[in-house]
Amino acid sequence: MHRVHLVECPRDAIQGWPRPISTEEKLHYYRTLLAVGFDTLDLGSFVSPKAMPQMADTGEVISRLTDEGLTTERTRLLVIVGNARGAQDATRYAAIDDVGFPLSLSDTFQRRNTGVGLEGAWERVSEIQEQLAGSGKRLLVYLSMGFGNPYGDAWSPALLSEFSGRLVEEFRVDTIALSDTVGTAQPDTIRSAMAHLIPRYPGVSFGAHLHARASDVWEKAKAALEGGCLRLDGAMGGIGGCPMAQDDLVGNLATETLVMGLEEVGIWSVENRRAWEEAQRLAASLFG
Repeated sequence: MHRVHLVECPRDAIQGWPRPISTEEKLHYYRTLLAVGFDTLDLGSFVSPKAMPQMADTGEVISRLTDEGLTTERTRLLVIVGNARGAQDATRYAAIDDVGFPLSLSDTFQRRNTGVGLEGAWERVSEIQEQLAGSGKRLLVYLSMGFGNPYGDAWSPALLSEFSGRLVEEFRVDTIALSDTVGTAQPDTIRSAMAHLIPRYPGVSFGAHLHARASDVWEKAKAALEGGCLRLDGAMGGIGGCPMAQDDLVGNLATETLVMGLEEVGIWSVENRRAWEEAQRLAASLFG
């Protein structure tokens, strides 16, 4: 198997955390995560501070990490945006490599998550891509409800392929992360969805942004790998996840579990063990 691209998502963990996480705390944590050697660090978002107050200092965090010389080609920096204005904000920071936008197969969830339906969401994809043109930044699209729809909207492998095809052919998107937003996807569905899409779009990097109870983390990750996926998202301690999951135990895939499993099968390894141990200690302190 090829080496996996491992994405660490402190943004997903911090944005909904009930205790405010200060800029200094983020910087201390992110310095350590950068030292670990993750392939991508999803560290913030450019959205309304009213919607995500914990992310209001994203620009300051990135600027200070850049000034300290900690942003390197080894770890890509990813931020999330909800519209063209957020994308415009992201273009002001040279250190940002990737800009993510959440697009849902479910019109119901798209309205809950971004305030517009699918027609408006597709318009935003176009506007964001226009903002990023010439910036050197890559658009990454998260396809939420990628493995099923708990809201009663239509879902099928054919619909998943239709959305992916439009992203690739019309908007030139080459990185798509299927998202199990509420943590209900079963391993068989994860495996088959990946196996359905990946051969159809060989130039696209398909990722898996999953949520799970602690006991199900590796089973779900392994299913994605078996389907041909080589990009996995995790968060230290399994913190984070969608507030609509209605299950406090369903968080992000715990990075500690992912690393253990990936190292065991030889497709990812920690570069800096000291930083890895420190990152685990800091995560326990921040989210304990």
